[in-house]
Amino acid sequence: MTARILDGKALAETVRAEVRAGVEQLRERTGRVPGLDVVLVGDDPASAIYTRSKEKACSEVGMRGKLHVLPASTSEADLRALVRRLNEDPEVDGILVQLPLPAHIDAQRVLDGIDPGKDVDGFHPVNAGLLLLGRPGALVACTPSGCMRLLALAGARLEGASAVVVGRSNIVGKPMAQLLLAANATVTMAHSRTRDLPAVCRQADVLVAAVGKKEMIRGDWIKPGAVVIDVGTNRVTLPDGKTKLYGDVAFDEARQVAGAISPVPGGVGPMTIAMLLSNTLEAARRR
Repeated sequence: MTARILDGKALAETVRAEVRAGVEQLRERTGRVPGLDVVLVGDDPASAIYTRSKEKACSEVGMRGKLHVLPASTSEADLRALVRRLNEDPEVDGILVQLPLPAHIDAQRVLDGIDPGKDVDGFHPVNAGLLLLGRPGALVACTPSGCMRLLALAGARLEGASAVVVGRSNIVGKPMAQLLLAANATVTMAHSRTRDLPAVCRQADVLVAAVGKKEMIRGDWIKPGAVVIDVGTNRVTLPDGKTKLYGDVAFDEARQVAGAISPVPGGVGPMTIAMLLSNTLEAARRR
């Protein structure tokens, strides 16, 4: 068996087209377009590239995108003051503070200060709580939302399925488990300290890997025919100085066993930004 490769780039283009159409409908109805403001503190090269790609993505779907670049020495008080101004700005529908923040800033206090209705990352306790309780109105974290679209692309039958999420972060693992539960899957949350993790993974009809360890999940951990979503982004410097991105799953091994698998890169990554745009459009519609 050779797994079907789930093309996240192509699916992300589909989502962007949906967002583009929605933006145009909103403009025709209200005379305005959604606005996303992204805040970058410091000069981390990877974060700078990522935030500028978000600004470009906004432009491509007809949204207003603005990047606020602050020096690494910015105080927590000044950052929180900027967030408050963005909360109050009627032209801003979505606010995203790029992580990680410098060590002297309490990231959780900053994120908690974002208006939940503008929290397009889906990290605010209000949005996390709505998702946990299964109540409507939550803006859901972008990466798990993108994973659900990839599972739909794979034709995964989630109702009654055994789903294993490896990783328990607030950003991916926990909201991913809640989305799978909402789809009536039977969900196991596992992590690097789970006893006999390979055996737990082998039970999964759907396996989501979000543990942050290069190729930790091997091919013989996977149930034949399972759908595997690899959220891992492990950047490794090669002997020639170049860098290569690896997932949490040993891809070449896993594709010989799985029924469908998302690659790294080109799987979940493109979907994360696409779902950020989708969240921004949804926030604008609600406002």
